[in-house]
Amino acid sequence: MHIETITPLILTYNEEPNVERTLQKLSWAKEIIAIDSYSEDRTLEILNSYPQVKLFQRKFDTHTQQWNYGLEQIKSEWVLSLDADYVLTDALIEAFSVLEDPSINGYSIPFKYCVFGKPLKGTILPPRLALFRKNSATYIDDGHTQLLKLEGRSSQLDRYIHHDDRKPLSRWLWAQDRYMVIESAKLLNTPDLELSWGDRLRKRKIFAPAVILIYCLIVKGGILDGWQGWYYAFQRTLAELLLAIHIIEAEHLKPECR
Repeated sequence: MHIETITPLILTYNEEPNVERTLQKLSWAKEIIAIDSYSEDRTLEILNSYPQVKLFQRKFDTHTQQWNYGLEQIKSEWVLSLDADYVLTDALIEAFSVLEDPSINGYSIPFKYCVFGKPLKGTILPPRLALFRKNSATYIDDGHTQLLKLEGRSSQLDRYIHHDDRKPLSRWLWAQDRYMVIESAKLLNTPDLELSWGDRLRKRKIFAPAVILIYCLIVKGGILDGWQGWYYAFQRTLAELLLAIHIIEAEHLKPECR
């Protein structure tokens, strides 16, 4: 694969604390497509300071619609879809140039979650199908976020993306609250047989927060990451508590969702 055939695609909304670090690792790209949801901070100023960035603005409705709109703007064969807090490692960039299998239409990329810039040893983020042929893929809804539907074969790389979100806690809480409203609706309206075991556990409300705390600290080794590991474990536990609260609220306010 020639790296010049890859166009990074980024979604942004008030990503001043993050997006510059993301763009600094994309200097190799001939063109970068950014879809902005009318940011009110310095995000647009930062994007416009990079000459290869082609900026589009679209009012946000869903992640799926936003990503698919971004795909429509890309002319290259390959797309690298990135959140504005995803930072490519040098090893991953080098790996792009040695991908040669013409039968592969997409590659999943694993993550290392960062807390204040420090990559953690183990996190609960699954690999994401982030590098793919444009003509073989489309986004579909999946709870509060999106899922890439890919035609053909895929593979997984062994190099990492750093997920390094440095937005303030208030913004994180705001985003998680919005996400968990949508996620609770998905869980309540999906039969248990169609849910993964993890989502079935989350639907029970009581157990998931405690399980996720133990999983992050012990199973994934977060306790070895010092205070950053505890921070991450508390953050994920709080997200599960928010989900449990929204499920309880939805069950009592909307009995038809039971």
